Amino acid sequence: MRMNEETEFRPKPLVKIGHLPVLVHVMKTYAHWGYKDFILCLGYRGEMIKDYFLNFDEHNNDFTLKMGAGPKRISYVNKKKIINDWQITFADTGLGTNTGGRLARVKNLLAGEEDFFLTYADGVADINLPDVYRYHKSKKTIGTLCGVDYVNPFGIIEPKAGLVADFQENPRSAGHINGGFYVFNKAIFKYVVPDEDCVLEKGPLQALSKKSQLGIYAHRGFWHCMDHMKHVEELNAMYHSGHRPWMMWET
Repeated sequence: MRMNEETEFRPKPLVKIGHLPVLVHVMKTYAHWGYKDFILCLGYRGEMIKDYFLNFDEHNNDFTLKMGAGPKRISYVNKKKIINDWQITFADTGLGTNTGGRLARVKNLLAGEEDFFLTYADGVADINLPDVYRYHKSKKTIGTLCGVDYVNPFGIIEPKAGLVADFQENPRSAGHINGGFYVFNKAIFKYVVPDEDCVLEKGPLQALSKKSQLGIYAHRGFWHCMDHMKHVEELNAMYHSGHRPWMMWET
């Protein structure tokens, strides 16, 4: 409901920053650091996400379509190189499934390495993912989350004897909030279940923290979520101004 005017007809990951959906911005952050094997946990209007990538070149380029006798032929006009060597697995994890349940439902799709990255499709950052992973390994924990500074959207008033002693407009938080970028060892699957109501941020992460198995990597750089229309407008304003700190692949 917080973004109803954008998400009534399409899933939130397809809301655009500039000419690309926020989901592609997030994925390009990982690809920038060499991580190009993705699993998308689909839910609401997941078929639209499948269609977007199946027809990615047509969505992002001008083209000429020749129809008639024989197979259709497409020729692109100044084709853009946006994606290179990505492998994407599309997994239907249920319409109403919560975060922990979605993770549990793709357990069998995670092959190979014992550790994996996980993130949401609604936050962008200029985050150094190899550095996050090195930190995770150094702590030897099951999970690591990225903590980010939070800018309070409201002014903070410090009262004294009925008067305003200090007024801070949009101060940064003293601590950190969860920035939504994670690294997990596969041992996390002992804590999540494929039930719809399994919330990663509640039971599983709370259990890890109580066992000293949840590290926090302090990200001091740029981070911006996309929870409300105001956030969409802010990110698009930054994009069109040319100030795009999360788009490291442009540099």
